[in-house]
Amino acid sequence: MEEWIPLLDIFSKSPSPETQASLWLDEASISSSSSSPINRSSFVSLLKKQRFDQNSSPSSNKVMFIETLPNMVQSRILSFLLYDQRRFCGKDLVWLAREMLGGRGKEVDFWVQRDAQNLLDIMPERKIDWISRLDLGSDDEDSIGEEFDSVPDWLTEKKGGSTGVILPWLPVSCADVGSETVVVDSCDEEYVMSQGRDNLEVDHREAVDDDNDDEINVGLQPDVHEMAVNLRAQIKNCESSSEALTLCDEIRKLCLGKGRDCLRVLALVEPWNADDETAAVMLSNLHNGIEEEKLEWPSQILCSTVLPKFLSLEKSPSRVLMSATVEFCKIHQRAAEYGLVFPLILRKEGINSFICEVVSRVLKECWHLGHISAFCQKLLCGRTEERKFMLLPCHRDLISDDLTWNESLFIFFQNILIHEVPLTQGSVDCLVSKVQEMAERYCKSLKFGNFLLHFVAKCAPMLHAHKCLLIESLKCTNSLVTKSILSKLNAL
Repeated sequence: MEEWIPLLDIFSKSPSPETQASLWLDEASISSSSSSPINRSSFVSLLKKQRFDQNSSPSSNKVMFIETLPNMVQSRILSFLLYDQRRFCGKDLVWLAREMLGGRGKEVDFWVQRDAQNLLDIMPERKIDWISRLDLGSDDEDSIGEEFDSVPDWLTEKKGGSTGVILPWLPVSCADVGSETVVVDSCDEEYVMSQGRDNLEVDHREAVDDDNDDEINVGLQPDVHEMAVNLRAQIKNCESSSEALTLCDEIRKLCLGKGRDCLRVLALVEPWNADDETAAVMLSNLHNGIEEEKLEWPSQILCSTVLPKFLSLEKSPSRVLMSATVEFCKIHQRAAEYGLVFPLILRKEGINSFICEVVSRVLKECWHLGHISAFCQKLLCGRTEERKFMLLPCHRDLISDDLTWNESLFIFFQNILIHEVPLTQGSVDCLVSKVQEMAERYCKSLKFGNFLLHFVAKCAPMLHAHKCLLIESLKCTNSLVTKSILSKLNAL
């Protein structure tokens, strides 16, 4: 086990674990002995090695070695396997990925699950999704494949006793074809298919209607509407902490009542109109006493209480509001991403220096470096649908689906680099592309230049392929740090 410690240190601490891990394995495989080889196959065997988990039930207390590592390290290892997948056995990677996706019914970290799914998606040997989530051992893979591909017994018997088959590869005789069998010919095929789609849609709608009950998105009753408007007036006139605590209880009961749409109620209550002291009390107390299964409630608290305040920031936020927000985000990190950070970063007008300050502080004080790195990857390289966020409908027009690039956004990424966040190669590539696009626009901007200086200094190992492009982009800039940046690039 000791011989693998340097590799695990790379996954734990390196700013570019994929490339460094690949180089380490290449060097180690040359110098390792035949009795204890170090190569990609033995590394996967180590990851798959079964261990006993003392915290689980006796019937399911076996876990793989990779599952005993921190979530960030698991995520980085899976990212490395994806990066270097051509040099691993495909069947081993498929097996490992599907096991990491919760084959034994265990809860999987969001980022680990995403990296495992990405690995499974890219593999040519990938299995059908529902099969990949079954608890299947690798020892039975061949028998499972045979069973899956085999013909059912009843069909085999039918085939053996059939005469006058219609098609040689289907054991269906003429006698089995009834008068109600649909026969599709070329001219009617499109019509029949469209009819099938229509029937499917009708069946789906009926199924949804059957499942609906009074608990799902019913309209607000007049008394609920009246109570919400009442609370809105009280929030604006709240003058003490005791009044704020009473308001918290009433808002919580009103929003989380049976069958009520929290966002619709909160949109009527308008808690963002509270002063900063009242908002701080609400952040600290609105979640008290709520069951853990109300997972969306912390996000709803953030997006209705402080998000609108920060979206309209024109000066530094008050200390009491910022402190309460940071403390809340430390406890509810996922809610911070969905209900605050993503919406702020995607502000339609672009972030300003004050919003940049808020987001940078939340990330620095509340998130692990690996979490920040994954967030940047999703922000820069992820598909639009992966940028999940929660906000009230009345604020939707303030948020864009894409980043609005300006000087403050470059300063935000500079803060990320100063905080020693290990950006992925994908994030670095996207930033290089954006630098090329924006270099002429910010040719004399010192803020843009400072970002670029930190970018080249912190991400030098991942910029070799972009050296010429960056030098070409810098030719149109003329700031105080242009020469320093060129010097660092030429030294790559």
